[in-house]
Amino acid sequence: MPIIFEILFEFCSRWVLFSLFGAQMPIIKVGRMAGQFAKPRSDPFEEKDGVKLPSYRGDNINADPFDEKSRTPDPQRLIRAYLQSVGTLNLLRAFATGGYAAMQRVTQWNLDFVEHSEQGDRYMELARRVDEALGFMAAAGLTVDHPVMNTTEFWTSHECLHLPYEEALTREDSTTGLYYDCSAHMLWVGERTRQLDGAHVEFLRGVSNPLGIKVSDKMDPKELVKLCEILNPQNRPGRLTIITRMGADNMRIKLPHLIRAVRQAGLIVTWVSDPMHGNTIKAPCGLKTRPFDSIRAELRAFFDVHDQEGSYPGGVHLEMTGQNVTECVGGSKTITFDDLNSRYHTHCDPRLNASQSLELAFAISERLRKKRLRAGAGILGGHNTGSVA
Repeated sequence: MPIIFEILFEFCSRWVLFSLFGAQMPIIKVGRMAGQFAKPRSDPFEEKDGVKLPSYRGDNINADPFDEKSRTPDPQRLIRAYLQSVGTLNLLRAFATGGYAAMQRVTQWNLDFVEHSEQGDRYMELARRVDEALGFMAAAGLTVDHPVMNTTEFWTSHECLHLPYEEALTREDSTTGLYYDCSAHMLWVGERTRQLDGAHVEFLRGVSNPLGIKVSDKMDPKELVKLCEILNPQNRPGRLTIITRMGADNMRIKLPHLIRAVRQAGLIVTWVSDPMHGNTIKAPCGLKTRPFDSIRAELRAFFDVHDQEGSYPGGVHLEMTGQNVTECVGGSKTITFDDLNSRYHTHCDPRLNASQSLELAFAISERLRKKRLRAGAGILGGHNTGSVA
């Protein structure tokens, strides 16, 4: 586990550096880790060859193998999930503050299987530019030993799904009297748990953590406004993030109405795109996968709609790994349906591999850079065109 986590942390740091250096904008890093052990399911049961068993609901409830013992809920798993989360957080703190995220390491980070590829070449070119910038700073007397150059902040998040687990980890801050769910920094409600009169919304409105709302094309604009008002009655900036997941075509049709409703209500939110979950399909072999082209198309639609509406695309939610997996089809290395079985390692959702993730990093940073340049040109020309926050 430490080795896998090291690869993941290293890769996330590299991916963020791409976006940070390429787009030249500050980035808040939030990882879906150290607690994402509960899995929402559309169907409570799964059937194979005439055998019907409870669905796999995440490692803190049951196990993935399709047999009665594995699929039987085990409360001891909650304790193991907690201990696993604690261990992950300790590693995260060590890597984030121990110099592992230092910018001087940019050319040392492991490129693994993206070497000798277009993404690897573009990465090395960017790494050389970062090295040159650091060299200039040192020559000018600006020390590279400053904490901002050697440490990083990395926040954790997961869906607030298993309420007994979340409630057990909720504490009152003795200095403010406010309650916080200490299982993660940021929590969110999903498509199945965001009912206005539901227990999950009732729980989350009572804690002071930053919150997310997952939104699909099924969300009614009026309902979204009401949900925002319940979870953030004081309309505090930074409290709510709306995470859209609806596919490229639906994004262009549905998202404008949601943006307009939120704006007309005077609500302060951050808009984030999750292009992964709205593009999950089943391959002929039976495995879940996600087409890379569909993911990229939804991201493009997200930015296009915000440009059209004059609002701000505030972030991107991706499921990715630095390992050489074959879980999402497409990309520059053209993973096909036939390749899925070769390195399909997830028990949960299909993830982008390093090469596919870097492709998106370049696309996002270039889009943000163009947006920033257009904003600068508009200001210089006497027109305030806005910028991406």
